[in-house]
Amino acid sequence: MTTQRILLAVTGASGPQYAMALARALSGREDIELHLILSEAAKKVIALEADFGPEDLLKLAHASHDEKNIAAGPASGSWRHAGMIVCPCSMASLGAIAHGLGTNLIHRAADVTLKEGRKLVLVTRETPLNLIHIKNMLAAKEAGADIVPASPGFYHRPKSIDDLVNHLAGRILDQLGIDNALFKRWGE
Repeated sequence: MTTQRILLAVTGASGPQYAMALARALSGREDIELHLILSEAAKKVIALEADFGPEDLLKLAHASHDEKNIAAGPASGSWRHAGMIVCPCSMASLGAIAHGLGTNLIHRAADVTLKEGRKLVLVTRETPLNLIHIKNMLAAKEAGADIVPASPGFYHRPKSIDDLVNHLAGRILDQLGIDNALFKRWGE
């Protein structure tokens, strides 16, 4: 069985529960090696919004990388991976990624992911959107990123917040071609 390296970056936008659902879905799989970058802003949002701590997220990863360490593996195109997810993706990180500003490891790794032609999924989390946000999404999409706004569907008839979170996490994993059973698919 071939192991795929997946890079999950968590920024300071609202919605760290989505990152936790992704980490849980990926961490126990023998075919996935999960790498995590957790920004300082994400740690603050987790403390404010979540019923888990940063350490709970970190322990699910095979390896973690400090956002300030721009010499870490994910900063190089020779560090191979099967895809990168930025979830949740703050509008500041979206702007930095869309314009190639490698100000931290998350932004640099996303830039490298795009330049190497690998899958980059940005799970944007903001509402309402201003014109700058929309233009940054367009720029990121034109550069090769997939934009997956954190807006779960309701066709699966969710009964809980976890159902909503898992639905979106499953859709994110679909973008990387990772099989999952996190949600009920249309018509199933």
